[in-house]
Amino acid sequence: MSTSEKFVQASIPKFDGQYDFWSMTMENFLRSKEMWNMIEEGIPASAIGTRPAYEAQQKSVEEAKLKDLKVKNFLFQAIDREILETILDKGTSKAIWNSMKQKYQGSTKVKRAQLQGLRREFELLAMKEGEKVDSFL
Repeated sequence: MSTSEKFVQASIPKFDGQYDFWSMTMENFLRSKEMWNMIEEGIPASAIGTRPAYEAQQKSVEEAKLKDLKVKNFLFQAIDREILETILDKGTSKAIWNSMKQKYQGSTKVKRAQLQGLRREFELLAMKEGEKVDSFL
């Protein structure tokens, strides 16, 4: 058995509403594929809407676009259709990532704060001495 056959292909992390965990695992997945720079940097500005003058530049632009399509494919597989339909700008993988971050990162923090408040309220909930069950409820 060769070395490459011993490794199991990593599965694409599915978004389940927990943005922080998903973004961490998705970042790791994309880094392992050497594609994280498409999220951080995006397609070079010269690649969008212009025709490069030199053949080498054109090849570089085409490679960047292909790499972006691969990352978009991973994101499309990771995110449910209902969520993808709410993302307005699906032009690049960076745009999709930023939309997910804007939409879900804040809501995760808000949910945690609300949960912490409810937890504290529950911890303080106690019957007073001499209080009857009916009046406590």
